[in-house]
Amino acid sequence: MPVEKTPMRAGPVDPQRYRAASRATWISAALNLALTAAQLVVGWLAHSQSLIAHGLHSFSDLLSDFLVLYANRQGSHPADREHPYGHARVETAATLILGASLAVIGFGILWEATLRLQHVADLPPVELLALWVAIITAVAKEILFRYLIRVAGRLRSPMLAANAWHTRADAASALVVVVGIAGALLGWTFLDLLAAAIMGFMILRMGLKLGWESLQELIDTGLEKDKVEAIRRTLLETPGVLGLHELRTRRMAHQALVDAHVLVDPRISVSEGHRLGERARRRVLDAHGEVADVLVHIDAEEDQALMSSSAALPDRDALMAHLKGLLGEEAAGIEKTVLHYLGSRVEAEVFLPFEVCRDMARLGRLEERIALRLKDDPIFRAISLNCRIAPK
Repeated sequence: MPVEKTPMRAGPVDPQRYRAASRATWISAALNLALTAAQLVVGWLAHSQSLIAHGLHSFSDLLSDFLVLYANRQGSHPADREHPYGHARVETAATLILGASLAVIGFGILWEATLRLQHVADLPPVELLALWVAIITAVAKEILFRYLIRVAGRLRSPMLAANAWHTRADAASALVVVVGIAGALLGWTFLDLLAAAIMGFMILRMGLKLGWESLQELIDTGLEKDKVEAIRRTLLETPGVLGLHELRTRRMAHQALVDAHVLVDPRISVSEGHRLGERARRRVLDAHGEVADVLVHIDAEEDQALMSSSAALPDRDALMAHLKGLLGEEAAGIEKTVLHYLGSRVEAEVFLPFEVCRDMARLGRLEERIALRLKDDPIFRAISLNCRIAPK
């Protein structure tokens, strides 16, 4: 039977999702702005290199917040002619930029701290105010992380989740700063620089991780194995689906796209094949919330080699001319013909008018002619004769 493809449509834009993500990001931006100013000013006044470094990291958080806001706005736009799959990949690109920025900042902090450790005796002593600001920063960042990760989970937004884990890394590094400043206040001045170096390494590692994950999405890495198998089971359990040739998945921001080749009975109609494909598609969408759309390709052959053989067969016009040659004088009475491309041969269902079927002698001669000519025919494997019901 002919192949039917269920078209892929971009998922609808959810304005509530956009508003929730924007609200969370604005809250993060406001807090990071306040913490950045406090850490940079106090770090400079209190002679704490780790607090200054952490302030620069908070400034990078602020930049990332605005990047998230921009990407969230762009990603919420509906599909258009230039972007038929929507704009969700803007989130992925933003996550990649965020990861790369973190990696650069982390390396810079690590390098600067390493250089200063070589001249630790020349550094001025750290003051107590720096410790209090570091403690407040650590607590505020942890609270912000818990809020952001909860919102990211509800919205299934990897970009917002990346921003949340960025905040968690900042909270963890703030604890390192607390220890470093406390050690410096007790007389071990090098601990402040050591804390700055450790913080730089943590930021570098997180940036590389986020960048790698977003890069994997941009090159269409598939879903996890267990999720793919769950989708496979859903497709195979669809009534009418006899098998599954190929199943491919890929991510698009917080969603996933699926392509599937399903096997159906080769003798069903095109309309029934389309209905089976649409039913399989709907079952996957209903059972797997992160799947945005499914493209279903209907196959009529189990073996790929047989499918290739079918593709080499003549088109319908040539087959109909050959069929009329096999049927002879009775071909003029054909009302309808259904062709089944099966492997390297074709089966035909021929529908005859009632007048032909009523003449039993004529019908018998036609069947004998078909049986005789099919023995050596290179194209047709079987021809079945069907009669129209007589009108009342």
